[in-house]
Amino acid sequence: MAFEKEMEKLVQKRKQALAMGGPDKVAKQHAKGRLSARERIANLLDKDSFLEVGMFNHSDMPGMEDKTPADSKIAGYGKIGGRRVIVLANDFTVLAATTSRVAGKKETELKIMSARRGHPLIYLGESGGARMPDIMGARGLASVGGGGMETFLWAMSRVRQSPMVTGVMGECYGMPTWMACLADFVVQVKGSGMGVSGPRVLEIALGEKVTDEELGGWQVHSRITGMADAVAENEEDCFNIISKFLSYMPSHNNELPPMAPTPEGSGDEMDTILDLLPEKRNRTYDMHKILKCIVDKDSLFPIKADFGKTVITTLGRVKGRVVGMVANQPSFQAGAMDCDGIDKVISFLCLCDSFNIPLVFMHDIPGFLVGAKAERGRVAARVMNYMNALALVTVPKIAVIVRKTYGMAFWNMCGSGCGADFLVAWPTAEMSFVDPEIAANVVFGGKAPKTEQDKAKWDEMVQTMVDDSSPYGAAGMHSIHDIIDPTQTREYIHKALDVCLDSRTGGIGEHKLANWPTKF
Repeated sequence: MAFEKEMEKLVQKRKQALAMGGPDKVAKQHAKGRLSARERIANLLDKDSFLEVGMFNHSDMPGMEDKTPADSKIAGYGKIGGRRVIVLANDFTVLAATTSRVAGKKETELKIMSARRGHPLIYLGESGGARMPDIMGARGLASVGGGGMETFLWAMSRVRQSPMVTGVMGECYGMPTWMACLADFVVQVKGSGMGVSGPRVLEIALGEKVTDEELGGWQVHSRITGMADAVAENEEDCFNIISKFLSYMPSHNNELPPMAPTPEGSGDEMDTILDLLPEKRNRTYDMHKILKCIVDKDSLFPIKADFGKTVITTLGRVKGRVVGMVANQPSFQAGAMDCDGIDKVISFLCLCDSFNIPLVFMHDIPGFLVGAKAERGRVAARVMNYMNALALVTVPKIAVIVRKTYGMAFWNMCGSGCGADFLVAWPTAEMSFVDPEIAANVVFGGKAPKTEQDKAKWDEMVQTMVDDSSPYGAAGMHSIHDIIDPTQTREYIHKALDVCLDSRTGGIGEHKLANWPTKF
């Protein structure tokens, strides 16, 4: 056979690269209940769709060529559900997948290709951070910047053009954390950890002893920091969540999200939707149940479900069309939105506006959560950041006032004058500056009525204010567009979306929030 020697060398080099860090290192991964990087790619992508880039990469440090197959990062192109994606997987079997010059160059190139070609980018993280001693010294530190005056910016910043997903698969320190901060959607597997520096570095540098779980486990990032958008039980669950998220996303920002068939039974519960809303105006309920009635069956896909629980941010579908829903949650703090909730909504507005997803706002909010703690959390600045982000949204916006909507929160939920394409109310709606009972207390100087006569006046005042809060006053002035039968909400949203998308732009937004940071 011609070129027999050269072909034998190719076979040997490929075999070495595919072996990653060797069978012992792969066995250690399996012993921890984790897959290898190549196994992860095979489980995530459609069968036989992977086209690798940089298989023969290795460290540029002398003597490390044979010890660093693919230089600890496995990357390339593939498909999920028949749609093209780019995948980058950290190979923990090779020097704990630490980041080096060659690996960084490969990652940056594919990140750029994601934006240029319009392919979603998936980063599967498990890494010990920057590689030492490669990065030590003046030459080592400066060279990791990529060699040009702007190359590090290309790697470490992002203007959203194609969706980016990060999977936190194991110990993720350094680069995987940075990529999670840039991503539109982060899935964290239970048992993993994420942070700027790992426990080993912290103990050596600061004398601080902490476990991966305590430092940056799934409970920390899903409930406290909001860095994790979803939590996976295991790696298989993680891949399923990533695939489902991408099913709601366009491949790039110049196309609409994909349509899907409407499942049988969708909308069947609309006739009884009012049964889910308590007749007593101050009684709590779960807004999820109302949303489930409105959207296509089993199509709700919550984002940051365990963070900022006073508000729901979720993807869903209405008659096959993807929508993003921002809905107040009365079952937590009566729906009064706190600082975490504000950050959560801003992040969601960025996602939807960047990828042409129409927004539906469902009001039932008594206002923003205020007080000393809120002020120290910069609630005023956050409210205005939220308002500024809302002003930059260019996708269709539909707002439905379900029950109460008071004060500044009315406008932040896309109330009158805030760019709603359609703003409507249920007949159960209350619209006012504050809750009528609070207003009555203010009028009475903050003192509870003592006599029966004062109590009667107080009750009469509250009832008058409740009556004045009826949405018919706003509808009469054309400050809202309509008052609708709650059972027709799904159909109204569908028709409103038809009008919005049957337009000059066809539903493609201007993407003014494409470079707004999403990780507060």
